Amino acid sequence: MEIIWLAVLAVLLVGYFALEGFDIGVGMTLPWLARAGEHAGEPGGRARHRDRLVAAMAPYVLANEVWLVALAGTLFGAFPALEGTVLSGMYPVVVALLVSWILRDAGLWFRRRLDGDAWRGFWDAVLCAGSWGLALSWGVALASLVRELPSQPFDLVGLLSGAVVAAAFAFHGRSFVAWRLSGRAEAARTGRRLLLTAVVAALPAAVPLAALVPSLTDHVASPATLNVLSVIALPVTPILVGAQVWVWRTFGPLGSTGVAARIPSFF
Repeated sequence: MEIIWLAVLAVLLVGYFALEGFDIGVGMTLPWLARAGEHAGEPGGRARHRDRLVAAMAPYVLANEVWLVALAGTLFGAFPALEGTVLSGMYPVVVALLVSWILRDAGLWFRRRLDGDAWRGFWDAVLCAGSWGLALSWGVALASLVRELPSQPFDLVGLLSGAVVAAAFAFHGRSFVAWRLSGRAEAARTGRRLLLTAVVAALPAAVPLAALVPSLTDHVASPATLNVLSVIALPVTPILVGAQVWVWRTFGPLGSTGVAARIPSFF
């Protein structure tokens, strides 16, 4: 049972990086992607390009964030001894992650609440800053865990790890945009590239996790607790997997013009 829950934790963490990584990457590179679209001669101004990019990732955001919620629940349920250690030992990093997450989501939810280029431009900047904060903070967090929670997590090693995660997410985000806004004829090629960048985005999580396996197995919950968690998770898992499959089957490549220029979005 311990091995099963360790595998569940690994799948959720790696899956979060592979899926939410492109959402974060699009937010990080939003100004540059919009400028590139404008320079490429695509119709609409820079603000319109930003709207199209945000709308392209909108159907996936909430579905991908479920992975983080499930990851946190698994960590604190199946590995409760780590909760206090992680929260106290990485307090500045956890705060940075939460603040960045709030800023990123605030940028998404508030950018269309009022009309006007200034209002939307401000929240797009907040979205971009929050996305950068998430990527860098995740890198620092993983480096801190591998180094057994140093007193100064935001040191050179931590920041270099953050830069690696940020680069992987930006690469993944660019590939997602190429796939989502591509035509049906290009879907196979851009889809293969998206799969490749998903692996690249997941590697910064998979490698440290492999190094942490001995520590995780030492902090696993009791067999009775794991049995209760299994009973709770068993009926929920097919629903979560089915929702994820539905999202990817429903929302696919749209093309850079035409339909893509009129993507409906609540962000």
